[in-house]
Amino acid sequence: MSEIPGDLKFLKSHEWARVEGDGKVTVGISDHAQGLLGDLVYVELPNVGDQVTVGTACAVVESVKAASDVYAPLSGKVVEVNAALADKPETINEDAYGDGWLFVMEMDDADQLNDLIEPDDYAELLEDDDH
Repeated sequence: MSEIPGDLKFLKSHEWARVEGDGKVTVGISDHAQGLLGDLVYVELPNVGDQVTVGTACAVVESVKAASDVYAPLSGKVVEVNAALADKPETINEDAYGDGWLFVMEMDDADQLNDLIEPDDYAELLEDDDH
């Protein structure tokens, strides 16, 4: 299992959020999630300008095994999407916390970050899942 970067916050459903400053947040799925899904073959991203609401499905990742909704970790507006994933969805498998990011959003409410899971707690959650 890869190291969980210390600058991320998580949802129980395995999405991550990295605060970039200027009220922007990059969103992706965890290395654990991509491992469970297996080789990704398709990614459906939100559109730039879409308004997303915390806890609601806003993207889909599809593997040979299953399709899985990606939930918004925060509410806000999508300002950028990782268009390269359309041609290379396997980038998420290779680099879930780096080049495999899904989209960037502008947060409506920074206080929502307090509801996300810290990296150490997320690691514990994964260990609990394994037992």
